[in-house]
Parts: sequence; C-alpha cells; structure tokens
Amino acid sequence: MAKRVSMTGNEAVAEAMRQINPDVVAAYPITPSTEVMQIFSQFVADGLVNTELVTVESEHSAMSACIGAASAGGRVMTATSACGLALMWEMLPIASGLRLPIVMTVVNRALSAPINIHCDHSDSMGCRDAGWIQLYSENAQEVYHNVIQAVAIGQMEGVWLPVMVCVDGFIISHSIESMELFEDKEVREFIGEYKPRRSLLNTDNPVTFGPLDLQDYYIEHRRQTAEAIKNSKKAINEVAEEFHKKFGKKYGFVEDYRLEDAEVAVLSLNSSAGTVRYVVDKLREKGIKAGSLKLRVFRPFPTEEVRDALKHLKAVAVIERADTYGGSGGPIFPEIRSSLYDLSKKPKVVNYVYGLGGRDLAVKDITEVYNDLLGIAATGEVKELYQWITVRE
Repeated sequence: MAKRVSMTGNEAVAEAMRQINPDVVAAYPITPSTEVMQIFSQFVADGLVNTELVTVESEHSAMSACIGAASAGGRVMTATSACGLALMWEMLPIASGLRLPIVMTVVNRALSAPINIHCDHSDSMGCRDAGWIQLYSENAQEVYHNVIQAVAIGQMEGVWLPVMVCVDGFIISHSIESMELFEDKEVREFIGEYKPRRSLLNTDNPVTFGPLDLQDYYIEHRRQTAEAIKNSKKAINEVAEEFHKKFGKKYGFVEDYRLEDAEVAVLSLNSSAGTVRYVVDKLREKGIKAGSLKLRVFRPFPTEEVRDALKHLKAVAVIERADTYGGSGGPIFPEIRSSLYDLSKKPKVVNYVYGLGGRDLAVKDITEVYNDLLGIAATGEVKELYQWITVRE
C-alpha cells in the first residue's frame, strides 16, 4: 500500500536508501547532494538501517571506499554532485571495469568556474563515457523510483555495472512535492537479496581486483564492459516490467507525449520535461500539432526507441543543460542526429543549450523554440543548427 507524503527530492533519495538498507555507504558531502547524506546519516544513528557509513576526506576517497566495499561483496551506495563527481572521475571507469553494481545518485550541479551551486548537467554528461548506466529523473517521485530500479538493474546477470541516477539540483532536490512511498517490505522484496558475483572475502574462490592489464588483454576486458552496457538495455526493460507489475508505474527508455500525430517536437530530460509538456498542451489548444519526448535513459543510449518516436516528425529540437565546448552541440544532440541518420526521410534536428548554472527555462523560451520548429517544418530550412537560449542579450 503506497503512502502519500510531501518531501524534497533529496529526502526521497535518502528514503529509498533507507528502504534498500545497503551494506556500505561512503560519502563526502557536497552541495546540493549534502542533504541526502545528512538525512541518511540520521537513519544510521537511529538504528533504522544496518549500513556501515564511511565518512571520508574527499569524493575521490568516497568512490575508492565504495569500490573496496563492493569488491568485498557489499551492496554499496553513495551520492554526490558537480565538482565532487569530477573528483571521482578517475575511479568511475574502475568501478565499471571491475563490474561493481554501485548505485550513485548525482544531484546535478554546474561545474566551476565561476563557482556555481545550481543545476545544469555538465557533471553527469562529463562522465557519460565512464561505463556507468545513467538514469535521469524528472521529479522527486521518479528519482525515488529510479534509485530502487537502479539497484535491481546493476546486479542483473550479464550486467553487473554501476548505475548513476541523476536529478536536478535545487529545482528538484530541494523542492517539496507530493509523492508516494512504498512499504519497506515491498522495496526489499523487489530488489531481492544481494548475492555478489565475486568477492575478495570468498577465500574458497580467490579473485584478484585491480591487476595490471597491458596489451595482452586490456582491450578484451574493456569490450566486456561495452557488452555489459549493451546487455543492460534488456535488463532495464525487464526491471521496468517487474516494477510495473508490482507497483503499477510504467517506465521505459523514453516517454513520449502527444507525439502520435505531431509534426514538431522538443526532446528534453529531467525537470524541464514537465514545462515542455505544459507548452505542448497550450499549443495544441491553438491547433498546432506539437509533441514532446523525454529521455529517461542516456546510457545505454536508446537509439531504436528514439528513432521510432521521432521518425515521422518534420522538425525536432534537442534542448539540453550542458555543452560540449567545441563539439557539434550539446552532448545529447549528436546522439539524436545519429539515431535518425539512416532514415531515408528524417526530421530536421536543431539544438538549444539552456539554463546553465540553474537559470530558469521559462514557458516563453520553450514557446520560441516551438515557433522556430514550425518555421523549419514549413520551409525545410534550418537557419541556426545550434544556439544558446536563456542568455541575456
């Protein structure tokens, strides 16, 4: 029986962690994810979980401790943001290369400089190629659901990979929402008992973690990580189906809205998706055939799902809260264009970078994007392939 509560996104993450009851949590607090560890540490102090909470001297040390605990056979979780995640980057490919199903919530925040504590996706997008599965969350309810599913996904046979669950800093992490919590027993039944694939503590079957691996086998081992990421697509679907059966909420790689007969659409992720849907409804009232697509899973990238959702459109805008600084647009943009490349007839695709450092994405901004798309759909001409919006003139 679900319980209706009001809580912030950070509280929702901490609550999910309490229900999961991991063996080890290692963390070094950083804004705006600090509250996750603050709340969870109170659960530890109150004896509500059996977790060994390791408070370390840096985020690099936090991920190092997580890797050590996971190598020893523990169910391990953590949380971080921005510069903290950047300080962990050296350790992220180690966690994926060693096939350790660590679950980390990333409360998205801008990277320095200048120093900024508010939301954009530069942190998680910057480590998108570290071999971690990446799930993105529109609101507090979804991050709660994603954290629970992440535990089940990472430990699936054929996967055994770390999972990053992303949620917008302050916009969601510190905003109070009405949401539902599951019973503790239901959550623990869903994730099941953790049975590690390998463990340093299993003396009957000794293993080595972190050996030197030169030309003889390195590329084969990296390919194993790549194959595991491919396998995770099936696992993500299977976990989502089980989640739907048990809890009634259906998830996929993408979430389409009024796309069936749409001519133009905006693709987004995380908290902006709700505002985009609001604009779609307003445009529909005027007879404009607008739709939207929310990207929930960024790694593994859902090429087929994106292609199927967008292939019939005339024009698509990819809006994103990160840039590649010298690339062909934001980090999502080339993935979307690549997904559509082989279609004989495909929509025009344009890119907008917005809201860096937490600047609001207003209804008028999204409306202007749709107006641009309508012009492209009418003429077939793209004047600007890639531009920044929400920027002062």
